Amino acid sequence: MRTKHTFRLPADLALKLADYASRKGVPQALIVETALASFLSPDSSERLEGALGRRLDRLVRQVERLERNVVISNEALALFVRFWLTATPPLPDAAQPAAQAKGRERYEGYVEALGRRLAKGRTLASELSHDLASADEATEEESHRS
Repeated sequence: MRTKHTFRLPADLALKLADYASRKGVPQALIVETALASFLSPDSSERLEGALGRRLDRLVRQVERLERNVVISNEALALFVRFWLTATPPLPDAAQPAAQAKGRERYEGYVEALGRRLAKGRTLASELSHDLASADEATEEESHRS
């Protein structure tokens, strides 16, 4: 059994209701009925909490990936600097101007290569993940052969 109700809506809400109903091809009464049922159902707060929980979980995973990528980047940079400092001997004063000019030239090449790499979407983190996965597969294959 259905009960008839008469109520008034603000003009902007009535327009939104009519627009939504026409886009979905359903009667306005069905949309109002569904909205009221959802609003008045006792588990609506639980559904909202569940949806928020899923969104928060997704955000946490994204932040954890970002943190992992930052750690990888920091470690890669620190390792590079350590190797570079230990492997590069100091230059005599007479060689400094030529070395600085060559350094500027090499830096420009580095910036161009970095720009190309970023434009292609390649990242150190994705390459490391790929390399580690390949290494793990190779290790598993060797252990299966043994």
